[in-house]
Amino acid sequence: MPTLDWIGKDKVINHHQDVPFRVLERQYSYDENGQHQADNGSENMVIHGDNLEALKSLLPKYENRVKCIYIDPPYNTGNEGWVYNDNVNDPKIRKWLGEVVGKEGEDLSRHDKWLCMMYPRLRLLQKLLADDGAIFISIDDNEQANLKLVCDEIFGRVNFINNIIWQKIHSLKNDAKYLSENHDFILVYAKCKEKIELKLLPRTDTMNARYKNPDNDYRGPWQSGDLVANEERANGYYDVFSPTTGKSFNVPKGKHWVYSQENMNQLIADNRIYFGKDGNAFPRKKRFLSEVMEGRKADTLWLSEEVGHNQEGKREIVSIFNDKNGFSTPKPIRLISKIIQIASDKDSLILDSFAGSGTTAHAVLNLNKTDGGNRRFILVELMPYADTITAERIKRVISGYGEDKKAVDGTGGDFSYYELGEPLLIDDNLNESVGIEKIREYIWYTETRQPYSSPESQTDYLGTYNFTAYYFHYEPDQVCVLDYDFLATIQEKADRYVVYADRCSLSDDELMKFGITFKKIPRDITRL
Repeated sequence: MPTLDWIGKDKVINHHQDVPFRVLERQYSYDENGQHQADNGSENMVIHGDNLEALKSLLPKYENRVKCIYIDPPYNTGNEGWVYNDNVNDPKIRKWLGEVVGKEGEDLSRHDKWLCMMYPRLRLLQKLLADDGAIFISIDDNEQANLKLVCDEIFGRVNFINNIIWQKIHSLKNDAKYLSENHDFILVYAKCKEKIELKLLPRTDTMNARYKNPDNDYRGPWQSGDLVANEERANGYYDVFSPTTGKSFNVPKGKHWVYSQENMNQLIADNRIYFGKDGNAFPRKKRFLSEVMEGRKADTLWLSEEVGHNQEGKREIVSIFNDKNGFSTPKPIRLISKIIQIASDKDSLILDSFAGSGTTAHAVLNLNKTDGGNRRFILVELMPYADTITAERIKRVISGYGEDKKAVDGTGGDFSYYELGEPLLIDDNLNESVGIEKIREYIWYTETRQPYSSPESQTDYLGTYNFTAYYFHYEPDQVCVLDYDFLATIQEKADRYVVYADRCSLSDDELMKFGITFKKIPRDITRL
């Protein structure tokens, strides 16, 4: 399979493994009671911080659990002012740190920087995506070709779903130098294409309006379809007679009826063939609205009249904040809603790690209000406006916004706002300031790759998975030893045991006898 190479690729392929694992620190929660410090237990999250570190922090709880991912990364136009800040251990890349990525004429490494930024993030997004999940990535021609090759490498070429064309501008630009650029792309990949099933969209009124009932058929409205195929087939050339006038019909030479004569006669007897109002028209098949699919397949051309355009996204921001808030191209709610509709269920988890103004959360809350769903969202935003715009928009959507005739009722719902906290490991040592419970969660995840559920009793016991019981025998400022005294505290029955401790006084033969694997703290703690 063809692959893409660029400056720094060899240094960022595994950079996601070098990123420190930071704990998430909840700052406040928001619900129908407004903003408060008490934890409301919401599964909806807005995280302020670098999305590479945030995505890694989500792994213990959400690896393989996100049904739908939508991201709108920098398009790398040279005019966006984004800064490369990944601390990759390479002299060439370190020279890029803190510098605004500019136009091609100013910096010939613009595409290299963008690819170095995207690659580790896509690696982590792929880990978070559920086996039956899909990722949707907005992009334009500046990086579309590069992004496609990188995604082929990370997600697998076989998991490419399609490239959607979105009409972002509904009017022509007569001042364009060459062609009027009216569309963006949305690349779609699955985690495992064999397991994904994209949902049908609701049928539109325009689609249903094509069905009429001129003969008052008791089965309701219908529309007619052709009964003739373009090639010749044996037993496909015969006379068809109108049951009311007796007029005969046949196909031209070289063509054939799509049904055998026996099946055609059955359809005529069941009043499923229409010969016109007077019975003398060429026959056509009646296809009833009541018998068509309950929905419609999404296609790859998304017109602005159905999913909105850039100007619509701007108007939505203005209606919420009564000003533009500096967002030049926010995505319209209808666009993200369509993605969520076809790629998730009513109880799915939706992730957006380039959250911007928070359109994804807005779309999730709207859909939940409309159909009674319980979709959850996780948003990550690096910029300082994560609280003042991203989270603030969600607050207003939940509680309602606007005045008088422009007032919009709230959707209801809740969320919690997080900051990236301290790293769990510092110089290969445990950072006790993050709290023991966070450390226990991390140990459990690195061993089982399963979400952690704290046992009712706060003991050293973490839980049992695949017939193995796990223990984290640890106390700050104490030396905890795996010895016979500790063995006496084990009550859980399991085939095998994994015990973390500072020291072990049991011999290898004794460990084997009891089916115990000893792991020394901090030496044997896995680094994600």
